Amino acid sequence: MKITNPVRSPERRKREVLSRLERETDVWVATADAAGLPCLVPLWFVWHGEAVWVSTRITSPTGRNLRDGGRARLALGDTRDVVLLDGEVTVFSSADVPGPAAEALRAKTGWDPRGDSPSYAWFRLRPYAVEAWHGERELRGRHLMRDGVWTA
Repeated sequence: MKITNPVRSPERRKREVLSRLERETDVWVATADAAGLPCLVPLWFVWHGEAVWVSTRITSPTGRNLRDGGRARLALGDTRDVVLLDGEVTVFSSADVPGPAAEALRAKTGWDPRGDSPSYAWFRLRPYAVEAWHGERELRGRHLMRDGVWTA
């Protein structure tokens, strides 16, 4: 297969990343425990307040890793349309999660973890690095955020 589409500008890539964060429902969440054992799961998410919000049981491997490790890598897309976000994680109980973030997830997915099991916690991931590319031809210029600042 020959790809002939032009390479996207950094500004266009940023617009497309933000659009995907608004419209997509699932994100791959990669974490690791203290011994380095990796964990990768898909979770529903919402982009709210310049952060990604997810909820899962605090007792799950992902919940424990997010709580204890304080960081995660998120991935959207397939190998021809990649978005990676690395970020710092803050944990909230269902009682402490900001209402607007919880309502945004409910509005997007129809699910409100606050009404589910009390073992659900909320995790806010504030990105400090974002990469996006379409195949090898866009590897150059893929870094759209560094140290929490958009480059485009």
